[in-house]
Amino acid sequence: MLTGEPMIDLEGIRSLTDFKRNTAEFLRKLKETGRPQVLTIGGRAAIVVQDAASYQRLLELIDRAEAIDGIRRGLEDAARGRTKPAAQVLAGLRRPRKAVRRR
Repeated sequence: MLTGEPMIDLEGIRSLTDFKRNTAEFLRKLKETGRPQVLTIGGRAAIVVQDAASYQRLLELIDRAEAIDGIRRGLEDAARGRTKPAAQVLAGLRRPRKAVRRR
């Protein structure tokens, strides 16, 4: 995470069996903390569960990171001269294209 926190809280690793036995308590803790829970099967990490609000925030962060990366790449392209004026691109879109036959 950006704050220097560990990616996975070691206290947040529990067995699937424990999750099944104490589902209500796990759900309360997930909503209260907003932190994901790693569940193990046979001692190995198998799945991660988290509350819906935290998952939505994660999706929003991913969207934002992708947008920022796209903007960064666009600015880099512009700085390196790998762009075309909008009028040129739009004129190319208006030109009729030859039909491509598919086999």
